[in-house]
Amino acid sequence: MSSLRNHRVIIASLFLPTTAVPGESSPPTPDIYAREVGTTAAIQDLGGRPPAFRHASSRSIGSTPAPLKSIVDDLKSRAITPITTPPSELNPFSKFASLAPSPAGKGSISPSSIRNMDVSLAKFQPDPLHPIRLQRRSSSKPPRYPTRSYSNTSSEPYYFAPNIHCNGGLKNAVDSVKERMTNKLWVGTLGSSTDAYNTELKASIDRRMKESHSSLPVWIPDAEFESCYDEFCHQVLWPCLHYAVPDAPKTKLFFESAAFKQYAAVNKRFAEAIESVWTEGDVVWINDYHLMLLPLLLRQSTRVPALASATIGFFMHVAFPSSEIFRCLSVREHLLRGMLGADLVGFQTASYARHFRQTVSRILAVEALPKGIQVGFLPRPDVLFVQGGAREGHGRFVDVGIFPMGIDVGALRERRREPDVSYWVQLLRQRYSGMMIVVGRDKLDEIQGVRHKLEAFELFLKKWPEYQGKVILLQVALQTTESNELAAGGVSDVVARINSAFSTLTYQPVVFLHTQEVTFSQYLALLTVADAFLVTSLREGMALRTHEFVECQDGRHRPLILSEFTGSYSYSGFRSCIAVNPYDTHGTAKAIHQALTMSDEEALSRWEDLHNHVVTQTAQTFVISFLTRCLRANTEHTIQTDLNSVPALNTTLLLPRYKHSSRRILLLDFEGTLWRPDMSRAGLLAPFVPPEGAVELLNKFSANQRNEVWLLSGLPIKSLEKVAAKAPGVGIVAENGCFAKIPVQNGKGGVWISMVANLNLTWKGLCVEILNYFTERTPGSFVEEREASVVWRFWTGPTDDCADRQWARRQAAEAQNHIFDSLGERYGLRIIPGSNSFLVLPNNISRSTAVGAILHPGGPAHSPRSSSMPDLDVPVSGGGGDVGFVFAVGSDEKLLRRLNELDNAETVSTSGKGTDAKWKLDAGDVGNMMWLFANSP
Repeated sequence: MSSLRNHRVIIASLFLPTTAVPGESSPPTPDIYAREVGTTAAIQDLGGRPPAFRHASSRSIGSTPAPLKSIVDDLKSRAITPITTPPSELNPFSKFASLAPSPAGKGSISPSSIRNMDVSLAKFQPDPLHPIRLQRRSSSKPPRYPTRSYSNTSSEPYYFAPNIHCNGGLKNAVDSVKERMTNKLWVGTLGSSTDAYNTELKASIDRRMKESHSSLPVWIPDAEFESCYDEFCHQVLWPCLHYAVPDAPKTKLFFESAAFKQYAAVNKRFAEAIESVWTEGDVVWINDYHLMLLPLLLRQSTRVPALASATIGFFMHVAFPSSEIFRCLSVREHLLRGMLGADLVGFQTASYARHFRQTVSRILAVEALPKGIQVGFLPRPDVLFVQGGAREGHGRFVDVGIFPMGIDVGALRERRREPDVSYWVQLLRQRYSGMMIVVGRDKLDEIQGVRHKLEAFELFLKKWPEYQGKVILLQVALQTTESNELAAGGVSDVVARINSAFSTLTYQPVVFLHTQEVTFSQYLALLTVADAFLVTSLREGMALRTHEFVECQDGRHRPLILSEFTGSYSYSGFRSCIAVNPYDTHGTAKAIHQALTMSDEEALSRWEDLHNHVVTQTAQTFVISFLTRCLRANTEHTIQTDLNSVPALNTTLLLPRYKHSSRRILLLDFEGTLWRPDMSRAGLLAPFVPPEGAVELLNKFSANQRNEVWLLSGLPIKSLEKVAAKAPGVGIVAENGCFAKIPVQNGKGGVWISMVANLNLTWKGLCVEILNYFTERTPGSFVEEREASVVWRFWTGPTDDCADRQWARRQAAEAQNHIFDSLGERYGLRIIPGSNSFLVLPNNISRSTAVGAILHPGGPAHSPRSSSMPDLDVPVSGGGGDVGFVFAVGSDEKLLRRLNELDNAETVSTSGKGTDAKWKLDAGDVGNMMWLFANSP
């Protein structure tokens, strides 16, 4: 973490942690601050999706909170409400203040007081025939805060308050390392209507936000923001990322949404804001699906060209679906290209990262590796989502990593020690004495599975009637949005049905509370007294509320019931929960019974495993690991130098070094450098004939005793044997590093060494079978099966972008995805795509690794009798230190970058693209230049 002290971190998130609210200053109470923003689970554990914009109410931040009401009273007093329950149970917290002493007082609640409250509750009986339904919102969208007209100067009164829309998990994680991340800047919106703000007021807010809260507001017109946020983010991206591709009648909106223009415009405004403050050495951390275009926009910046090499990280806080789902988006390529502008793309779980790699490979047809994405080739590099932008860089590698978010355990423990928490724990235990409490906390969203939870609880009460009157489900719910009113209404019906069927004068099985009715201290008290915590999400990232439950249970150790579709369940530490499939109502009901009847010994054993994960994968670990990995990725895989800034090969400087070196190693690419193959179908299928000019040049080099010449090729051994027969003194690397032939020297050598001798090659038959399937459906394509690799030539026609070639590319993307899914991880394969073909070969095999072994003292060039190579990824050392000159000419960027580590190496790129090589050379001039060296003594 010490390295981060030297960098400012610019944190881009749609909403700032702090907002400016018009009106007289009225600081929020500490408890409201913790409840709305401070709690990790407030927003982030619900998928990072904040509630919809609403009018500020009397309980808004910045005003004194009104007395807590019952759900019924709350419904009557509010025009906008997410849900209600039948009016038989008041908010349990709303009566406690009159029944109990203050936290500082002594004594306890009397049993008679509890009985009196129960009798009063009995007056409210549910009406099964007329359940209260959700009141629909008006179609007109209210402003995010009350609209006011601002005509004065910057002295217009306003105050700062916690932003209820911000990503609470991210804010807590950043705050947890504030002593070590001393220099940071938040970039985001205020989350309020700002069209009425004049220039002076905006300037005042800008200045004070930067000075007091290390924040830079992004000013976006209200109509543009609402179209981006409410339509594209919530009705297109959010469902897609959570496997909820809608059916009719919402299909047209999902697939033909015009709001992508506003989404791109919002991302552009963020880019302009960051450009205005970015300086050399800053780390840009971009967060979540609202800003998927931002990384590439920054890379393409013409205003600040240095951003092309800036450290940029992107973290997706929510789930990422399989390619079959993501490909339904009409703007899929734009979103993926935008994310690939980052040095590092982070996800919560391994499955989300795998889905991303497979999706990129399938849609963009680029090489997906276990560690990331090689974007050296893109089928349509000129197609971008902005007009006039720079073209994407070639040869970049984008790291893809897994960074599970956690909670700030230390801060949570501090909050639990506060008197308020103990106070509410005592009251809850007395109120529900002799009863068991199942607690849930979810957003009223179809993805959160609240209806599934309620139906499972209803079935539990039916199957085990002995628990009727003894178990309650206390559900805390975040406010819904307009797009989820249907789901909320369905939940209301189920709540009414359950309470109508099982309520008595003193018992109601389901208690439904709004989050605004429960303070953070009360929430912690609920987690402390709970006999089980139930999460039935249909799809979710890290469910951080489960982490808080585990930490709050350090004295009771009660079990956690967790959906297997949450990101948390994918980690081994959380496998000690009771896993459920939320679609299996009977299984979930059984899990509730298992949790309530679990022995203390088993519960303790499960809790210890859960707690070990919670205290290990903390918020601090998340921030530190992501930012340090981001810095390392930028250092290791910086965007390659623009070709115009790479000097042309200067023979005046290099020839003297070549002449005066006692031993020289020459590494020469064959295809595309020494030889231009015929890429037509007839040329590819014709028998290979070694080019006479290249063979003559190789023999000239190898005739010099001071030279050790290696020909690097992707051709199979069968073809390269013809070259070896005509140039026996030349070493050959075949099939892109799978085999190497020792040059004949003094009658020794000339044997082929397998670099894959210890690898399982049974995958080849299965791979060829898959490719034959696609060959039948792709005119003109064919398969080349080699000794240790397979090539599919999916296009052999003209290079223009005709319909047939587009079809061949789509088939190639499908084939790559199928091979990767079925064989890639099982056999450890990598797929290298090209413009008209792709290559499948084992992982960790390349020309670079083969050359690394050649230059190593224990490599095959120094051990002719070796039949295999023990370590492919050895550091290059110049052949034992006696080599004075290493000369590499080719287009393999990975190899050229690796050879640059040698002080005595000169690297020359013939690719005609951006490169890390020390020199550039046009492929057509290679022959003439090489003869200059070959003719030198």
